[in-house]
Amino acid sequence: MQAFTQHTGLAVVLDNANVDTDQIIPKQFLSKVTRDGFGVHLFHDWRYLDEAGLELNPEFVLNKPRFKGASVLIARENFGCGSSREHAPWALADYGLRVIIAPSFADIFYGNAINNGLLPVALPEEQVQQIMDEVMAAKGAAVTVDLNKQKVISPLGNEFVFDIAPSARHKLLKGLDAIGLTLEHDVDISAYEGEIPVWRQ
Repeated sequence: MQAFTQHTGLAVVLDNANVDTDQIIPKQFLSKVTRDGFGVHLFHDWRYLDEAGLELNPEFVLNKPRFKGASVLIARENFGCGSSREHAPWALADYGLRVIIAPSFADIFYGNAINNGLLPVALPEEQVQQIMDEVMAAKGAAVTVDLNKQKVISPLGNEFVFDIAPSARHKLLKGLDAIGLTLEHDVDISAYEGEIPVWRQ
């Protein structure tokens, strides 16, 4: 998993609340078991005018030329609600997004995002609105997110502090998934296993 320390990227505004996981990655695309290849299906029903995904919807924000290559998504409250599919953060990350900023997140999505190297940042609604306004006001507006300092810097330089659990922060800073987190204790695990009597093995 890629470590996250600080990221500066083009920001895009998805002006929707209650974006659920079926909107993020519809159920018909969940047959793969690897994490790659989901980005093309991200927000499928909004991005495309046809079921096959051949005709882009020019009105959808991610299809607008000014937001091409965006890596910071700013949305409304309760982002990631719905079913607990881990494919949702897979699709967001595979598309190229590193940060999601919103007033609130569904709990399971929040945890899945952390476990897959995607940083969900919860800020008060008025701060999210201010960032949205700044992004929409200027083409090419970038947002910086510093996980070490737990700070978001808006396009105009306004700074907003966010909270994150120490355990989640540690995993992201070190680029550790659940297995990697366990392997941090490899020496202790090996020492314990070395003391197990043969008859118990």
